[in-house]
Amino acid sequence: QVQLVESGGGLVQPGGSLRLSCEASRGVSSFTTMRWYRQAPEQQREFVARTTPDSTPVYADSVKGRFTISTDNAKNAMYLQMTSLKPEDTAIYYCNVHVITVEGWYLEVWGQGTLVTVSS
Repeated sequence: QVQLVESGGGLVQPGGSLRLSCEASRGVSSFTTMRWYRQAPEQQREFVARTTPDSTPVYADSVKGRFTISTDNAKNAMYLQMTSLKPEDTAIYYCNVHVITVEGWYLEVWGQGTLVTVSS
């Protein structure tokens, strides 16, 4: 079974930085579309960033210029570098990846989520 394991969340002061990671378990041949979402308390899940192997990354207006999505194809991993963090960035962050398995199946997989808290 393909799984995505997230890490890197935590407590950070306003203006600080964090780097989230999302790595695939065994059985993944490659990533196609890769996205980060977030869900703040009592709010709906919202789009944060997206990238594919052949396109320029796209960001939500709220994070543009502060967050950077990147990938490591050799590790089947993706990252979200977050800088100049604000209290309103507090949320559970989820990675979402469309993968091609080693058997040739196309699957959409979600990470388990990692909590980011921005507070002084």
